[in-house]
Amino acid sequence: MAEMGRTEILTRYRHLRAISTHHHNEALRFVPDSALMEQARRLGLTVGKMLVAESLDEVTLAYDLALYTAPPGRSRGMDRYVRHAAAAPGSDEDVMLQALLRARFSVWRVERRHETAGLVMLDLMRQDEVWLVDEHLQETAHPGTSLAMRLSTPEAFAMTCGIVVPVDAEMMEEVFDTMLERVHGDADAIANDRRFATAIYRIAVMDALMSLVRFADPD
Repeated sequence: MAEMGRTEILTRYRHLRAISTHHHNEALRFVPDSALMEQARRLGLTVGKMLVAESLDEVTLAYDLALYTAPPGRSRGMDRYVRHAAAAPGSDEDVMLQALLRARFSVWRVERRHETAGLVMLDLMRQDEVWLVDEHLQETAHPGTSLAMRLSTPEAFAMTCGIVVPVDAEMMEEVFDTMLERVHGDADAIANDRRFATAIYRIAVMDALMSLVRFADPD
């Protein structure tokens, strides 16, 4: 990667992004309606047995939780998909799939533009930097911007897993007030706890924050 120029890196990113999109679309088939509704209920997106959301982006929050989190003793949607996915070992499809399995959720702050392509992000929970390649965020996110999102790392660079939530200090204070009553451990343990993402997503729904997010076609 150090020897690759901007055009080559973006070409590689777009290729992997297309594979990632395919994996996510296929993985949704392994999310039962009951699992989606349970996550939607946790986010305040249900009325009785009905799913009620202001936008598709809010529903995507529930899908993210169903794909990447699960209560103790239960499998994640992504885990179930992997057991059925036909990806040749060592192929780009397999590389991307393994990266999605290892994806980590956190609150990230834009530090600066990367010298070649993308952004340098600081994981505010774990206090380490990540090189993120995302054409839309590179154009819209400014230094100092904080975002809650799940990142996979298929190459030297990281990629988003499809959902981005803008956050601020007031919102995170509310999240921690809720989390610290139930979750104990260091910042890494809190970030890995499924209830951390759930708390952030729930506030995003309550405050209609997803209306502030504009997603671009990665193609």
